[in-house]
Order: sequence, then C-alpha cells, then structure tokens
Amino acid sequence: MRIDIITVLPELLESPFNASILKRAQEKGLVEVVVHNLRDYSTNKQKSVDDYAFGGGAGMVLQIQPIADCIEKLTVERTYDEIIYMTPDGETFNQKIANQLSLYKNIIILAGHYKGIDERLRDLYITKEISVGDYVLTGGELPAAMVCDAIIRLIPGVISDETSALTDSFQDGLLSPPIYTRPEDYKGMKVPKILLSGDHKKIEQWREKQAYKRTKERRPDLLD
Repeated sequence: MRIDIITVLPELLESPFNASILKRAQEKGLVEVVVHNLRDYSTNKQKSVDDYAFGGGAGMVLQIQPIADCIEKLTVERTYDEIIYMTPDGETFNQKIANQLSLYKNIIILAGHYKGIDERLRDLYITKEISVGDYVLTGGELPAAMVCDAIIRLIPGVISDETSALTDSFQDGLLSPPIYTRPEDYKGMKVPKILLSGDHKKIEQWREKQAYKRTKERRPDLLD
C-alpha cells in the first residue's frame, strides 16, 4: 500500500511515522508513506501557498495551484483509489471506513490548513472527505496521521498477531470487554474467576456479554 500525504508542515508528520508499528510496517515494505511539502509546488519566490479569501473575513485559504499541481503529478504516476481531504466538515472517521481504506492500494491524503482549501479543489479532485471529530485543530496533519495509523495496523503482516486487530473495539460494532493481567489479586480486587477457568467457550461468552454491557453503558448509540 502507498499513502501520499500533502501538507504545509511535513515536520509534524516525522515522529508518528518513525516509531513503533508504523515504522516497522514501512521497513517490512508493507506500506510506503510519502510526505509532500506543498511549498515545493509554489510558483512564487516566497513559497507561499495561501491567500486572502474572496469576500473578506478572518483567516487565509490554501491556493488552488500548488495543491492541483501536486495531485496531478501524483495521479499521472499511478492510479489512486481515493483522494482524501481532512476537514472538520467531512464524514466522521470510524472503524468501518478504516477497514475499507486498508484494502486499497494507493491513496492521497490532503491535510487541510488555515481556513481550508478553495472549494473548487474539493469539486475537482477530492473523492472523500474525513473528519476525526467535532472539533477544530490547527491543521489536518495530526488527523492524517491518525487515519494512517488506523488503516496501516489492519494491513496483513503489520501486527504480529493479526487476530488482535480483529478483536479491537468497534470491529464488531461493540466496545471491547474489560481485560486483565497479572497479578490475580491487586489490593483486594480480583480477576474474574471465569478468565482463570481455562474454559475458552465460556470465556468468549463472558467477553461477548461484557462487551455488550459496556457498549450499552458508554456508547448506546452504537447499538442503534
């Protein structure tokens, strides 16, 4: 899988992709993450990529030309399954979307910045718009990293125990059940006996029941 990220601040993406699982996935050749500095596509001496909005108002807007040039260069080189724009007014990201994106071969992620991008870019190039929640950040770089993390970990071979990703919260529409490790007794709080029984069938039944209970208590909207 190849992921191209277009950003004004590539330095914000250095750390997430150079540690832990995301780093190992790239080293194994399971995913290729290429970060493009939008300023490299600027045609002016100042390397600026933003301008004032028509009609006035606070904040700057990312210009068409640098983004369009970058996207067009990439799409000439290969076919992309999605060109994603990270924006607060996009579709709220969830596990279902992550699962679908993890099956693709090539995607582009455009990290929004300032007040956003010229609307014509959205009409001409963007195929999917994603939000990571009902709040506003200083840019789309961190949301882009979050989306990448969620989808890369689903690629076969990225996580050593692949069944682990399949039993995460939201994979079956429920939150994960409570989990425990040693010691069996901590300050009088004991691990549920069923988890020590060795009866895998009953353990799975207990986990399913607890997952449903936790979801009903904390995220009843998921059950709808």
